[in-house]
Amino acid sequence: MGVEQQQGTWYQPSLFVEAEDDVRHGISGEGGTGPAVSEERQAPTASERERALTSDLMERVCERDNLNRAYKRVKANKGAAGVDGMTVSDLYSWLVQHKEELMASLLAGSYQPQAVRGVEIAKAGGSGKRQLGIPTVVDRLVQQAILQVLEGILEPTFSEVSYGFRPGRSAHQAVQKGGEYVAGGRGIVVDLDIEKFFDRVNHDILMARLAWRVSDRRLLRIVRRFLEAGMMRDGVCIERQEGTPQGGPLSPILANLLLDDLDKELERRGHCFCRYADDCNIYVQTQAAGERVMASVTAFLEEKLRLKVNREKSKVTPVEECKFLGYRILWDGRLALAPKSLERAKGRIREITRRSRGISLEAVIQELNSYLTGWVAYFRYAECKGHLQRLDEWIRHKLRCVKLKQRKRSKPIADFLQSLGVPAWRAWLLALSGKGWWRKAGSPQASEAMTIAWFKKQGLVSLVDRYVALKP
Repeated sequence: MGVEQQQGTWYQPSLFVEAEDDVRHGISGEGGTGPAVSEERQAPTASERERALTSDLMERVCERDNLNRAYKRVKANKGAAGVDGMTVSDLYSWLVQHKEELMASLLAGSYQPQAVRGVEIAKAGGSGKRQLGIPTVVDRLVQQAILQVLEGILEPTFSEVSYGFRPGRSAHQAVQKGGEYVAGGRGIVVDLDIEKFFDRVNHDILMARLAWRVSDRRLLRIVRRFLEAGMMRDGVCIERQEGTPQGGPLSPILANLLLDDLDKELERRGHCFCRYADDCNIYVQTQAAGERVMASVTAFLEEKLRLKVNREKSKVTPVEECKFLGYRILWDGRLALAPKSLERAKGRIREITRRSRGISLEAVIQELNSYLTGWVAYFRYAECKGHLQRLDEWIRHKLRCVKLKQRKRSKPIADFLQSLGVPAWRAWLLALSGKGWWRKAGSPQASEAMTIAWFKKQGLVSLVDRYVALKP
């Protein structure tokens, strides 16, 4: 049997039986059942009973099915190599040689993660840079295996109006919930911006929250080591005292665990809100109420969770002036396209259709289609058909410009226009024109030659057609 055939089941069942026996007889002090409880002791509380059920989580993490699912997920996600240079395709051969010692270190709670590779990417809209931390492939496997076990414990306790990085939940549900609040008469939004949230998570507070729900000390120690793993940048390993950098499978659920305190506090106060990761909007009826909520919630975040609220970006404003997950919510609760989202899309289209790229029109259209189909699918709930019609026209203008410039000289331009039905004298009139490429592309001759039907034959996706097909 080849390597690829074996990759779905790379663990032997006997390995787990043997490992479980070891823990039962020799390693139980790291999070096992402990001594027998005396009959005089009071009955355990509900929370104590729940924590008792989490004393053997590392055994669950190391179950064959769980590890195989984690391996398949890491392989499917692909991703870049970490500091050790190991790629996803190298992972199977590494596991063949090292799976026993990996298992033993997990069950003993002695597993030591490697440093993460620090990478900075530009934030959407050009508002600074976002720090990513890319773990090694093996660390990603371990994190994924732990995540799959923690999800079953933590997910049921999270708020119903928390939508970020959760199974079966999406950004669309978050903005639609916001629309429901606005339609119900809450037209003022408290838009909270937590400054560099993922870089400033307090490890002690986060681990305390996890320890309330999990009693397996081995798992707690390994999670703490993941949080404290150094970050390698420019060949230098930087120690981290706070933060859970985006890039690892565990970061989203740990972020939700910490911010669940905020959710529970807002629920206790009876607020209407929805949260997507660190993006939280609270909906109120008046500006004065919004100012009071902003002040009290800011104090809660900074004093209780030791997070910093960005006062310049946070605001209390009429809902139509606020952007939430790329959408704008109108006064009646309907969803619209935020202006910044449209500008960001046009910026990406400009990059793809740059006339100096030196690639064929077919390749440009293929790249455009890949971007535009995903973009319009995300914004299918917005009332934006007019915007999309104008964007379609603008894209065709850009592509006409690309095609004309690729013909370069007068005769190839005239021949191309004539081949598409433009009379010779009109084709030569444009070809010999001293106008710039953009003005030539906007001429009647260019539109007459490269029609909407012509672009459909080239395979260009129409945003309007796609939107109409997708819109609920």
